[in-house]
Amino acid sequence: MAKIKVLNQDVTAVKYNDEDYISLTDIANSKDGEQRAADIIKNWIRNRGTLEFIGTWEQLYNPNFKVVEFDHFKMSSGLPSFVLSPGKWIEKTASIGIVVKAGRYGGTYAHKDIAFEFASAINPIFKLYLIKEFQRLKEIEFQQLGWDIKRNLTKINYKIHTDAIKENLIPHKLTSKQITFIYANEADVLNVALFGMTAKEWREKNTNLKGNMRDYSNVEQLVVLANMESMNAELIKNNISQKERLKILNTMAISQLKSISNINSLKQLENK
Repeated sequence: MAKIKVLNQDVTAVKYNDEDYISLTDIANSKDGEQRAADIIKNWIRNRGTLEFIGTWEQLYNPNFKVVEFDHFKMSSGLPSFVLSPGKWIEKTASIGIVVKAGRYGGTYAHKDIAFEFASAINPIFKLYLIKEFQRLKEIEFQQLGWDIKRNLTKINYKIHTDAIKENLIPHKLTSKQITFIYANEADVLNVALFGMTAKEWREKNTNLKGNMRDYSNVEQLVVLANMESMNAELIKNNISQKERLKILNTMAISQLKSISNINSLKQLENK
């Protein structure tokens, strides 16, 4: 769940079945306040144009949509006595485009396609700002996803790396403290080869920063680090001494950083 601010109105966005849904209740609140939100949504959904829009959306994306019930609602939409609520629409047609949630963050939510259409009916200007703020939210999510991808790439290769250390460098019956020391020592082989210093040396030089040097690495460094972890694992399996591995990895780091430093796609990812 996320909150976005649209013209001083908080609007809730949630994930539902891996799709983005936006609170129609919050959008309606921007018009006449919380007292009339439910009535505004009911009046909107009973409109023939609305029914045609959301019914067509359901037919495009919902294989279980009950078209016969939809046609019945559409034919009745012109009658003065016709009343329809989101709950009744969902119950009768098996709709997935609109969801009614109970509880603290309850209300009527709709898939973003439908929510933007609702916003058009409420206030076209509000819709424009809603789209703008929603896009900003998705950009923030993409930035977070990009960082997770970069970190997970390193973590996956680190698992390969530590498995190779465990299988090839750690003798049997070592204490946990000894094993931890070997892992840390091997991690610093990569740190020195790529960054020119150990983790301890970096912390001593950057006492005002939290985390470690890898948290402050750029995309190019993280890509090379992932490659180095795989290479070091293979070197360990081939019984190459730590001293020789450090030389090989340092040469590899210099070469790869020179090669990828001007790749546009990496620069774009760095700027996300």
